[in-house]
Amino acid sequence: MNSARNLWPFVAAMAIVVVASNVLVQFPVAGHLGDIALADILTWGAFTYPFAFLVTDLANRRYGPATARRVVFVGFMPAVVTTIVFPPMLFRAGLIPFETEAGRLARIAFASGSAFLVGQLLDVTVFNWLRRQSWWRAPVIGSIAGSIIDTAIFFGIAFAPLFAFVGPNDAFSLETAPLMGVLATEMPRWISWALGDLTVKLLIAVFALIPYRIIAAGWRQPALA
Repeated sequence: MNSARNLWPFVAAMAIVVVASNVLVQFPVAGHLGDIALADILTWGAFTYPFAFLVTDLANRRYGPATARRVVFVGFMPAVVTTIVFPPMLFRAGLIPFETEAGRLARIAFASGSAFLVGQLLDVTVFNWLRRQSWWRAPVIGSIAGSIIDTAIFFGIAFAPLFAFVGPNDAFSLETAPLMGVLATEMPRWISWALGDLTVKLLIAVFALIPYRIIAAGWRQPALA
Protein backbone atom coordinates (compact mmCIF):
# COMPACT_ATOMS: atom_id res chain seq x y z
CA MET A 1 0.00 0.00 0.00
CA ASN A 2 2.80 2.42 0.89
CA SER A 3 4.49 1.61 -2.41
CA ALA A 4 1.33 2.54 -4.34
CA ARG A 5 0.96 5.77 -2.37
CA ASN A 6 4.58 6.62 -3.13
CA LEU A 7 4.12 5.90 -6.81
CA TRP A 8 0.86 7.57 -7.77
CA PRO A 9 1.91 11.26 -7.60
CA PHE A 10 4.74 10.58 -10.04
CA VAL A 11 2.53 8.45 -12.27
CA ALA A 12 -0.12 11.18 -12.33
CA ALA A 13 2.48 13.82 -13.15
CA MET A 14 3.94 11.66 -15.91
CA ALA A 15 0.49 11.03 -17.40
CA ILE A 16 -0.24 14.77 -17.43
CA VAL A 17 3.05 15.55 -19.17
CA VAL A 18 2.63 12.78 -21.77
CA VAL A 19 -1.00 13.56 -22.58
CA ALA A 20 -0.36 17.31 -22.79
CA SER A 21 2.65 16.75 -25.03
CA ASN A 22 0.77 14.49 -27.43
CA VAL A 23 -1.91 17.17 -27.81
CA LEU A 24 0.46 20.12 -28.09
CA VAL A 25 2.74 18.38 -30.59
CA GLN A 26 -0.04 18.90 -33.14
CA PHE A 27 0.34 22.69 -32.96
CA PRO A 28 3.35 24.52 -34.45
CA VAL A 29 4.92 27.43 -32.61
CA ALA A 30 4.11 30.69 -34.39
CA GLY A 31 6.58 33.54 -34.68
CA HIS A 32 10.24 34.01 -35.56
CA LEU A 33 13.57 33.82 -33.79
CA GLY A 34 15.70 36.07 -35.92
CA ASP A 35 15.38 34.64 -39.43
CA ILE A 36 14.15 31.27 -38.19
CA ALA A 37 10.43 30.60 -38.66
CA LEU A 38 9.65 28.65 -35.49
CA ALA A 39 6.63 26.95 -37.05
CA ASP A 40 9.01 25.21 -39.47
CA ILE A 41 10.98 23.48 -36.70
CA LEU A 42 8.98 23.42 -33.45
CA THR A 43 5.65 22.44 -31.96
CA TRP A 44 4.40 23.33 -28.49
CA GLY A 45 4.89 19.72 -27.44
CA ALA A 46 8.64 20.33 -27.47
CA PHE A 47 8.20 22.56 -24.42
CA THR A 48 6.19 20.12 -22.29
CA TYR A 49 7.63 16.69 -23.10
CA PRO A 50 11.08 17.35 -21.51
CA PHE A 51 9.38 17.64 -18.12
CA ALA A 52 8.90 13.86 -18.27
CA PHE A 53 12.60 13.68 -17.39
CA LEU A 54 11.99 15.93 -14.39
CA VAL A 55 9.27 13.58 -13.15
CA THR A 56 11.52 10.55 -13.58
CA ASP A 57 14.45 12.27 -11.86
CA LEU A 58 12.34 13.30 -8.88
CA ALA A 59 10.99 9.76 -8.49
CA ASN A 60 14.56 8.47 -8.69
CA ARG A 61 15.85 10.95 -6.12
CA ARG A 62 13.01 10.27 -3.70
CA TYR A 63 12.55 6.50 -3.93
CA GLY A 64 15.34 5.14 -6.12
CA PRO A 65 15.71 3.65 -9.60
CA ALA A 66 13.23 0.79 -9.15
CA THR A 67 10.38 3.22 -8.47
CA ALA A 68 11.53 5.52 -11.29
CA ARG A 69 11.45 2.61 -13.73
CA ARG A 70 7.92 1.71 -12.63
CA VAL A 71 6.86 5.30 -13.33
CA VAL A 72 8.39 5.01 -16.81
CA PHE A 73 6.67 1.71 -17.59
CA VAL A 74 3.30 3.02 -16.44
CA GLY A 75 3.82 6.21 -18.49
CA PHE A 76 4.61 4.16 -21.57
CA MET A 77 0.97 3.24 -22.19
CA PRO A 78 -0.44 6.78 -22.40
CA ALA A 79 2.57 7.72 -24.55
CA VAL A 80 1.54 5.15 -27.15
CA VAL A 81 -2.25 5.33 -26.84
CA THR A 82 -2.54 9.11 -27.01
CA THR A 83 -0.21 9.21 -30.03
CA ILE A 84 -2.76 7.07 -31.89
CA VAL A 85 -6.00 8.46 -30.48
CA PHE A 86 -5.53 12.23 -30.28
CA PRO A 87 -4.64 13.22 -33.89
CA PRO A 88 -7.91 11.83 -35.36
CA MET A 89 -9.91 13.38 -32.51
CA LEU A 90 -8.31 16.79 -33.03
CA PHE A 91 -8.89 16.56 -36.80
CA ARG A 92 -12.57 15.67 -36.38
CA ALA A 93 -12.93 18.56 -33.93
CA GLY A 94 -11.54 20.92 -36.56
CA LEU A 95 -8.51 21.84 -34.42
CA ILE A 96 -5.88 20.62 -36.88
CA PRO A 97 -6.11 20.92 -40.68
CA PHE A 98 -4.81 17.51 -41.70
CA GLU A 99 -5.60 13.88 -41.05
CA THR A 100 -2.81 11.36 -40.50
CA GLU A 101 -3.38 8.00 -42.13
CA ALA A 102 -3.50 4.89 -39.96
CA GLY A 103 -0.16 3.54 -41.17
CA ARG A 104 1.61 6.78 -40.29
CA LEU A 105 -0.08 6.89 -36.90
CA ALA A 106 1.12 3.37 -36.13
CA ARG A 107 4.66 4.24 -37.15
CA ILE A 108 4.67 7.43 -35.08
CA ALA A 109 3.22 5.57 -32.09
CA PHE A 110 5.95 2.92 -32.37
CA ALA A 111 8.58 5.67 -32.60
CA SER A 112 7.08 7.55 -29.66
CA GLY A 113 6.85 4.51 -27.41
CA SER A 114 10.35 3.31 -28.27
CA ALA A 115 11.89 6.74 -27.73
CA PHE A 116 10.03 7.22 -24.45
CA LEU A 117 11.11 3.87 -23.00
CA VAL A 118 14.76 4.01 -24.05
CA GLY A 119 15.26 7.71 -23.27
CA GLN A 120 13.61 7.58 -19.86
CA LEU A 121 15.31 4.34 -18.81
CA LEU A 122 18.68 5.75 -19.86
CA ASP A 123 17.95 8.81 -17.74
CA VAL A 124 17.19 6.56 -14.76
CA THR A 125 20.45 4.66 -15.21
CA VAL A 126 22.67 7.73 -15.66
CA PHE A 127 20.97 9.51 -12.75
CA ASN A 128 21.63 6.53 -10.49
CA TRP A 129 25.31 6.42 -11.48
CA LEU A 130 25.70 10.10 -10.54
CA ARG A 131 23.28 10.39 -7.62
CA ARG A 132 26.02 10.81 -4.98
CA GLN A 133 27.88 13.56 -6.85
CA SER A 134 26.98 17.27 -6.88
CA TRP A 135 23.20 17.66 -6.63
CA TRP A 136 22.82 19.05 -10.16
CA ARG A 137 24.93 16.50 -12.03
CA ALA A 138 22.52 13.57 -11.94
CA PRO A 139 19.42 15.41 -13.22
CA VAL A 140 21.25 17.47 -15.86
CA ILE A 141 23.47 14.75 -17.30
CA GLY A 142 20.74 12.11 -17.07
CA SER A 143 18.21 14.36 -18.81
CA ILE A 144 20.67 15.41 -21.51
CA ALA A 145 21.66 11.80 -22.26
CA GLY A 146 18.02 10.71 -22.29
CA SER A 147 16.99 13.65 -24.47
CA ILE A 148 19.63 12.96 -27.11
CA ILE A 149 18.70 9.30 -27.37
CA ASP A 150 14.96 10.04 -27.23
CA THR A 151 15.24 12.53 -30.09
CA ALA A 152 17.41 10.28 -32.24
CA ILE A 153 15.10 7.28 -31.80
CA PHE A 154 11.83 9.15 -32.30
CA PHE A 155 12.76 11.18 -35.37
CA GLY A 156 14.78 8.34 -36.87
CA ILE A 157 11.99 5.77 -36.61
CA ALA A 158 9.18 8.21 -37.41
CA PHE A 159 10.72 9.84 -40.48
CA ALA A 160 13.95 8.27 -41.77
CA PRO A 161 13.45 6.18 -44.94
CA LEU A 162 15.53 3.43 -43.30
CA PHE A 163 12.52 2.64 -41.10
CA ALA A 164 9.93 2.51 -43.88
CA PHE A 165 9.32 -1.14 -42.94
CA VAL A 166 7.56 0.15 -39.78
CA GLY A 167 5.04 2.19 -41.77
CA PRO A 168 4.69 4.58 -44.71
CA ASN A 169 7.10 7.48 -45.15
CA ASP A 170 5.94 11.08 -44.89
CA ALA A 171 6.76 12.78 -48.19
CA PHE A 172 6.79 16.31 -46.76
CA SER A 173 9.31 15.40 -44.03
CA LEU A 174 11.67 13.95 -46.64
CA GLU A 175 11.70 17.04 -48.86
CA THR A 176 14.99 18.94 -48.67
CA ALA A 177 15.06 22.47 -47.29
CA PRO A 178 17.65 24.81 -45.77
CA LEU A 179 18.77 23.39 -42.42
CA MET A 180 16.80 25.04 -39.62
CA GLY A 181 15.15 27.05 -42.39
CA VAL A 182 18.07 29.48 -42.73
CA LEU A 183 21.38 27.69 -43.32
CA ALA A 184 22.86 27.08 -46.75
CA THR A 185 23.06 23.33 -46.17
CA GLU A 186 19.98 21.51 -47.44
CA MET A 187 18.70 18.51 -45.51
CA PRO A 188 15.41 16.60 -45.21
CA ARG A 189 12.96 18.67 -43.18
CA TRP A 190 12.81 16.11 -40.37
CA ILE A 191 16.47 16.79 -39.54
CA SER A 192 15.61 20.42 -38.76
CA TRP A 193 12.61 19.27 -36.73
CA ALA A 194 14.87 16.96 -34.71
CA LEU A 195 17.48 19.67 -34.10
CA GLY A 196 14.84 22.19 -33.04
CA ASP A 197 13.24 19.67 -30.71
CA LEU A 198 16.58 18.66 -29.18
CA THR A 199 17.60 22.29 -28.63
CA VAL A 200 14.48 22.92 -26.56
CA LYS A 201 14.96 19.67 -24.62
CA LEU A 202 18.53 20.62 -23.68
CA LEU A 203 17.50 24.11 -22.58
CA ILE A 204 14.69 22.72 -20.43
CA ALA A 205 17.06 20.14 -18.92
CA VAL A 206 18.95 23.10 -17.44
CA PHE A 207 15.84 25.15 -16.58
CA ALA A 208 14.27 22.16 -14.82
CA LEU A 209 17.01 22.30 -12.20
CA ILE A 210 15.00 25.07 -10.55
CA PRO A 211 11.84 23.04 -9.79
CA TYR A 212 14.00 19.96 -9.17
CA ARG A 213 16.01 21.76 -6.48
CA ILE A 214 12.94 23.33 -4.88
CA ILE A 215 10.99 20.06 -4.69
CA ALA A 216 13.91 17.84 -3.67
CA ALA A 217 14.97 20.30 -0.97
CA GLY A 218 11.53 19.91 0.61
CA TRP A 219 12.16 16.22 1.28
CA ARG A 220 13.76 16.02 4.67
CA GLN A 221 14.99 12.52 4.18
CA PRO A 222 14.91 11.10 0.65
CA ALA A 223 14.86 7.32 0.52
CA LEU A 224 18.20 7.42 -1.29
CA ALA A 225 20.73 10.20 -0.89
